[in-house]
Amino acid sequence: MNNTYVRAIGAVFMIFLLSGCLYPESELSKNQVPNKLQLKTVQSAVDTYSEKTQGLVPIKTAEKDTPIFRKYLIDFSALKQKGILAEIPGTAYENGGIYQYALLTPEQNPRVKLIDLRVSDALREVGVKLQIYRNEYLYPPFGQPITNNLYKIDYKKLGFEHEPYVVSPYSQKNLPIIMDTDGNLYVDYRADLYEALKKYDHQYKTGDDIRYILAENTPFLPVYSYPYTVKNGEPVYMSPKE
Repeated sequence: MNNTYVRAIGAVFMIFLLSGCLYPESELSKNQVPNKLQLKTVQSAVDTYSEKTQGLVPIKTAEKDTPIFRKYLIDFSALKQKGILAEIPGTAYENGGIYQYALLTPEQNPRVKLIDLRVSDALREVGVKLQIYRNEYLYPPFGQPITNNLYKIDYKKLGFEHEPYVVSPYSQKNLPIIMDTDGNLYVDYRADLYEALKKYDHQYKTGDDIRYILAENTPFLPVYSYPYTVKNGEPVYMSPKE
């Protein structure tokens, strides 16, 4: 087998790997759509686990500096070991799905929520190209400034033909990806927050972290989000506290 043929086979393999085609389970419809029954089942299992363990919750160990909405991932193995949960949900990452199950406010009122891994994948694609760029040029490719600390991305310098975006798990709208002065990437959730502030009853005031309006009222956590507060009824950026 000549080297050209070997390289061709390798290239095809990489395309399949990167596109996820080697994981057909992730394409099953049961693994794509968040199921209310599955959420209720996991919530019931978490509640039962907490009752049996004097208030503990089944979460994986995370680094102390893990951002709050990605910090409390559910440990399905702990639920199965205690015989509380017979089967991992089909939508869960651990079972070939596109969601991670996590807890919101685990210390006081643990509620089961979802992390849409397609958000993570979109940021990872930009992050890989950003790292390659910084290996050569050191500084991130800052685009138009948004605030003193936030910028749009000069996506052309990263080799993108169009501005990169994330499909919102809340509205299915295309949300921009932005960057801070250190080159950290965030999803700009302002459009979703603006709609949520109008849709849901709340008592938020300037200085409050309003991202919780999305986490509290929907199945999804606003992962990779910059902190926001409210001013004159609209979402605005504030200093990061994650």
